[in-house]
Amino acid sequence: MATSSPSRVMPWHTALLMALLSSLQCLSLAKLQVGFYSNSCPNAESIVRSVVRAAASSDPTVPAALLRLHYHDCIVQGCDASILIEKTDAKRPEKQAQSHAGLRGLDVIDRAKAQLETACPGVVSCADIVALAARDSVVLSRGPNYKVPTGRRDGRVSNETDAANMPDVNDTIAALRAKFAQKGLSEKDLVVLSGAHTIGTTACFFIEKRLYNFVPGGGSDPTINPRFLPELQSQCPKGGGTNARLPLDRGSEKVFDMQILSNIQSGFGVIESDANLYNNARTKAIIDSYLDSMNSIVGPSFESDFVRSIVKMGKIGVLTGTEGEIRQVCSAFN
Repeated sequence: MATSSPSRVMPWHTALLMALLSSLQCLSLAKLQVGFYSNSCPNAESIVRSVVRAAASSDPTVPAALLRLHYHDCIVQGCDASILIEKTDAKRPEKQAQSHAGLRGLDVIDRAKAQLETACPGVVSCADIVALAARDSVVLSRGPNYKVPTGRRDGRVSNETDAANMPDVNDTIAALRAKFAQKGLSEKDLVVLSGAHTIGTTACFFIEKRLYNFVPGGGSDPTINPRFLPELQSQCPKGGGTNARLPLDRGSEKVFDMQILSNIQSGFGVIESDANLYNNARTKAIIDSYLDSMNSIVGPSFESDFVRSIVKMGKIGVLTGTEGEIRQVCSAFN
């Protein structure tokens, strides 16, 4: 039997090295990157931006809704646009979970997707549109502009049960820290991402317990500033309309700024999870670090830290490369 010439046989260590290099190349191609669509769909980000701007001009509550949508998508099973699915074959979709109650802005994502499908069919994922729309919403609210790494692909799973462990407004700080840690997010991430409540509103449903049946002992939450309690109760009367809405950031609900942290520090936090940030020594110290009088000179920057945290959050559980799919319509699997 003929044998191969030794000179033509690739040494095992060379073959191994080439295999490793090939694997690393595949991994590098699968990573998110800023400007991912610069060649395949160069107008992708400007299209999303124009759709968000148009929506916000007719409804000023849109930016807060889109920012919340990005968080709710990422924090469940990763930033894969699973939150957008309307129906599935076997189970109720993720968006029907109680923890997602009141989510809005999905129609804005649909409009952006329709325009992108006309310009660049089958190229831009719904997951990336959600992330880009959140950034544009922050900017429209006079918050920081930042670069969004893109290249996400859309997931093929959307189950209501996956949202069962969502962070909740009634969670303790220990519970919130544990849930954030499961997603690779730190205590500082918890504080600054909670700071996204600087824009938007909440329904009275989410604070009714805090106002009238706080545990332990019943009554109202004693950490609410006595000057603030009557104001909250007048907007959310006991037994009144639980769907009535009030600003999360008293006095500054349309501007992305640090007022939310100052409100939390002063006992003017609206929802329990925000208020609890100042009842824990470690998260309290983080809030105080941003509000210290010397902050502008030597302290941390809330805006810079927010950008780092939201970009970090936007990488949770992403699908890249050949994983998942690029949906034709964001509300349905292909």
